[in-house]
Amino acid sequence: MSGASFTESIVEHAALEWLEALGYTTLSGLDIAPETPEAERQDYAQVILEGRLRQALARLNPGLPAQALEDAFRRLTRLDAPSLEACNRRFHRLLVEGVTVEIPRPDGTLAGLQARVLDFDQPENNDWLAVNQFTVVENKHNRRPDIVLFVNGLPLAVFELKNAADEKATIWQAYHQLQTYKQEIPSLFTYNEALFISDGLQARLGSLTGNKEWFLPWRTITGEGIASHSLSELQVALEGVFEPRRFLDMIRYFIVFEDDGSGKLLKKMAGYHQYHAVNVALQETLRACRKVAAREPAGRYLSRQFPGGEPGDQRVGVIWHTQGAGKSLTMAFYAGRVILHPEMHNPTLVVLTDRIDLDNQLFGVFSRCQELLRQQPVQARDRADLRQLLRVNAGGVVFTTVQKFFPDEKGDRYPLLSDRRNIVVIADEAHRS
Repeated sequence: MSGASFTESIVEHAALEWLEALGYTTLSGLDIAPETPEAERQDYAQVILEGRLRQALARLNPGLPAQALEDAFRRLTRLDAPSLEACNRRFHRLLVEGVTVEIPRPDGTLAGLQARVLDFDQPENNDWLAVNQFTVVENKHNRRPDIVLFVNGLPLAVFELKNAADEKATIWQAYHQLQTYKQEIPSLFTYNEALFISDGLQARLGSLTGNKEWFLPWRTITGEGIASHSLSELQVALEGVFEPRRFLDMIRYFIVFEDDGSGKLLKKMAGYHQYHAVNVALQETLRACRKVAAREPAGRYLSRQFPGGEPGDQRVGVIWHTQGAGKSLTMAFYAGRVILHPEMHNPTLVVLTDRIDLDNQLFGVFSRCQELLRQQPVQARDRADLRQLLRVNAGGVVFTTVQKFFPDEKGDRYPLLSDRRNIVVIADEAHRS
């Protein structure tokens, strides 16, 4: 395609066609503008499609009374926090965990219930909409992102697209444009879960707080292998990330907020290697924790055709990382997936290292990810403390060095601490010890 015929609008329409094929309804921003008969916005300052959000809340929570649904709507649309990042964090928790609402009991007391905002298990129960040229006016700034993805009326992703044939219009110009949008129309980004930039050839995915270094390509669609070079990065990323079920999984399990200690809040999301490695490891963990029936035939029970995984084999497997690939976050994402899976029945996780500095480093990462883990991890002080921590009936994320499992000088031996099948050991640097 010649540079004269390759334009930004072509990239935009190609993206919309792929999104439509994935199940999104596509509309122009003009179709739902305030002054049109089909208006879904009262004015250009409104970034939530309120009618769609109200319909989704009613559809996903049929047992809640009207007042409770109104309370959920109000809490979602009136977030209050000292910064954009803090508002976004508060919204993310409501999105993933649901909105706590109160309904009266017959005796006059109040019962707390969770109103679902998204249906994570059945993607088709959600409303999927892609709008191009969505105008937002805020603080006298008039901006128009190329594509905004709405799920149940909430603007969860913003795309900024450029023309690859224009040497001055690179994907990094698109990145800087998104940074400008965050400053000038921050209300749109209060609800953001993913930022996406592309010039039709290259494509990068990032988070609200991500710098250029953390806007990364997505190199696979299904995770079975690296995508063919005949496919554009734009298509691979759209189908690999924004396919409804995968996008819901990303939101639910693969986004974490970290306070770096300076008070600056960082929002991090998984890369393609982390997303797929964790999901495969989860399936192998479920296999390893299941009891083997006596009648079960011999053979391999694997999510993929790799060596190992014999019936009754309680080893999950090994994930290899290159330097800088985000090993600590991969471990945290994996821990979150295992903890939340209903088949694991509130497991206990043991994170094993062979050095105190590694133990402290990993413990710090997990501590900052406690919203993902739904609990505060603990460090075992000594052998006796480790034994006590592992005698629990359920739950817990325990950090320890491998030395605490060694016999002491008096010939002490470890007694059986538990015969539960849902204790998962995660060993860092396992090849050393």
